[in-house]
Amino acid sequence: MATMTQAIRMALHVGESRLGVTDIFGQDVGAPLGGVFTATQGLQKAWNTPLDERGIISTAIGLGLAGDRCVAEIQFCDYIFNTIDLLKMAGNTLWASNGQYNMPIVVMTPVGAGIRGSLYHSHSFDAWATRLPGWKVVMPSTPLDAYGLMISAIKDPNPVLFMKPKALMRVRGTELIPGEPSDEKQLKGMIDQPVDDRKHTWKPKWPELEEYEVEIGKGKITREGDRATIVSYGRTMPLCNKVADMLREEGTAVEVIDLRSLYPYDWQMIKASVQKTGRVLFVNEDTEVTNFGEHLAYRATMELFYQLMARPRVLAGKNLPGIGLHPNLEEASVPHLEDILHETRELLAEVP
Repeated sequence: MATMTQAIRMALHVGESRLGVTDIFGQDVGAPLGGVFTATQGLQKAWNTPLDERGIISTAIGLGLAGDRCVAEIQFCDYIFNTIDLLKMAGNTLWASNGQYNMPIVVMTPVGAGIRGSLYHSHSFDAWATRLPGWKVVMPSTPLDAYGLMISAIKDPNPVLFMKPKALMRVRGTELIPGEPSDEKQLKGMIDQPVDDRKHTWKPKWPELEEYEVEIGKGKITREGDRATIVSYGRTMPLCNKVADMLREEGTAVEVIDLRSLYPYDWQMIKASVQKTGRVLFVNEDTEVTNFGEHLAYRATMELFYQLMARPRVLAGKNLPGIGLHPNLEEASVPHLEDILHETRELLAEVP
């Protein structure tokens, strides 16, 4: 089974070989590194840029206006904040041009905690991203979804922000990507550059991959249940699944939704689940003040008030200037398994 890093790399290979991607670029994206997480390793259209986030986004916009499809990377989302005005321009181009100019670009960036990145490599960008009109925003939690969402993002005529959870980049999936070999070692030998390749003579041998799309805007129910609903995405998603599994062993069935798309998001799936369970918890690792989960909780309250058996809850990261380097500081800053389990138990125990 592929890791998320390998899945993204294979999707980008499909993009450059079949879907018209002309350029894949960013800091250290090309040879010899192939991206800080090696997600662009071995790609023909990958090239390195200077350390200039505004230059990277501006180049992507220019390519998009010229009708080219490109994938640009900001090495860590922590450094995307100085491009907000440019992202806003990219998002409003189709509207401002009265439909004359599409913007078929993908911007991908690693987000969140989980790699002991401290102050400058542990930020989230979820809420900021959803405030950029004109952009589609996705964040996978599995390698298969990462592959399918990247294929969909490349094909989309709109700008798409593809956020990669840093903590999940090396996590291996449980489902085969269509066309990948079932032997993990065989896949590694085909598409992972050997560490001792000092002369950089290695070339990948890509498997016969199939196009597999995850529709942007469609969530996925990962656990069925009728007692409460947990909605999450990205790094906290596997933790929510574990909580549901633990509670199921106790006889409590909790439904879990992987949002996958932050915008547009699958409100109909959330709505149907909350109408069934009457209780909902929104979980993510972005800071708790003006959190994207707060918007979802607000909408659940406004539209589903009379179906609710308990107040909607949001479990998110602490509202801190940054995340400390020490593991204890990082773990105290963002939701972990025990936090999600505790909050879910509190939700289940609340009496209307």
